[in-house]
Amino acid sequence: MKIMIQHIKLIEHIDYLVRLNATGTPEQLAGRLHISKTKLYRLIEVMRTLNAPILYDCTQQSFVYEESVGFRFGFYRHEEVGMSC
Repeated sequence: MKIMIQHIKLIEHIDYLVRLNATGTPEQLAGRLHISKTKLYRLIEVMRTLNAPILYDCTQQSFVYEESVGFRFGFYRHEEVGMSC
């Protein structure tokens, strides 16, 4: 379970950096995340499997999203009226 949560946190961090256009090259990003380049590419493949339109832009030297998307994993409260037992 702990490994799954670590992976989710890494994906959230990658997502944050992609939104800022601040990932840098794959080597730089892997170094920033303290993971191997191979693990980085595995995480990016997981993101793609979850429908993230992520790609590497050589001119910006950063991973980017082809279109605007959002990523959220976890539970949050619904503020709905009338939810009682």
